[in-house]
Amino acid sequence: MKRIALASFSVLASLAVLAGCSSGGGAETAPESGTAGESGAAEGSGAQVAFIPKLTGVGFFEAGGEGAVAEGERLGLDVKYVGSPEASVAAQTEIINNYLGQGFQSLIVSSTSPDGLCTPLKRAMDDGNVVLTWDSDTNPECRQFYISQGTPQQMGELLVSMVTDQMPADEPAEVAFHYSSPTVTDQNQWTEVAKSVIAEDTSWDIVDTIYSENQTDLAVQQAEALINANPNLKAILCPDANALPGTAKAVENLGKTGEIIVVGFSTPNAMRDYVDSGVVNQFALWDVKMQGALSVFVANELLNGADLKVGDKIDYEGTELEIQNNSVQGYDESTNNEKSGIIVLPERVVFTKDNIANYDF
Repeated sequence: MKRIALASFSVLASLAVLAGCSSGGGAETAPESGTAGESGAAEGSGAQVAFIPKLTGVGFFEAGGEGAVAEGERLGLDVKYVGSPEASVAAQTEIINNYLGQGFQSLIVSSTSPDGLCTPLKRAMDDGNVVLTWDSDTNPECRQFYISQGTPQQMGELLVSMVTDQMPADEPAEVAFHYSSPTVTDQNQWTEVAKSVIAEDTSWDIVDTIYSENQTDLAVQQAEALINANPNLKAILCPDANALPGTAKAVENLGKTGEIIVVGFSTPNAMRDYVDSGVVNQFALWDVKMQGALSVFVANELLNGADLKVGDKIDYEGTELEIQNNSVQGYDESTNNEKSGIIVLPERVVFTKDNIANYDF
């Protein structure tokens, strides 16, 4: 099995020093360590890479963009963090077509849909371009590798465990889910697992699932309507960086602090005030800056001719990140293909009042 060494910066350390990631997505200096990899990727090629979020203006995506741009500078790539303030297939398709038309050699996309972007992405691959996904996947046949924050099992179980830390699993209770969209791949996968765990391992009743389309104001409105419609609601699970702070704000607005448990995934800076005030006791995330950097690193390897395949391992400060089959992400085994796979980040972090002061992003 091939091993590839990734630039060395610690997951938790890079989380702790992330600063100024709430806007811009501009370049910053990457740490000076590590090697380019055993494939012999040539630094300084100047290849053009488009790193595309679901939407701009959200701290989570801006942090990923920071990591991607910084890794591009380290490797001598021309990485552009490009997106639209609207999270839609149409907006992302326009961006993809625009950058392909400009001669960009690689696309790294957090997809708003499992299949909506497949036509332009397949065309890009057919033309010899490197196509990866990060954060939110497409169908496996529409990209080469997916840089994943966690498997559906890991993410779904984490959502439920943050609630069971605060409320007994064997006591009847009403719970609900709130996230961005019924079509987005990652959040739907996580929610499906979480709902399965709740059905099998708890006495809770899932009373509703609501969506707020990555819109901050709508997230507050939807959460307030959910709470008002379900006066016995005990917990809301929010696997979305906008839905979580929006739900926390709704709980605060309605004077329900301490009455409704709110958990989910978002950035520390978006959630800090709600943790300090006691509205939220636990939430989680992963090193999104490292996710952006790793995505660009993998793209660079492929651009320079590396024959990456399922089973190859990337060395990350003594931690091996293996390229795994698509089925590890919950896809049918028929999608497994040695040239198409999943690279899962090594860990996720649960934030509480005890540790949130250590993080700034």
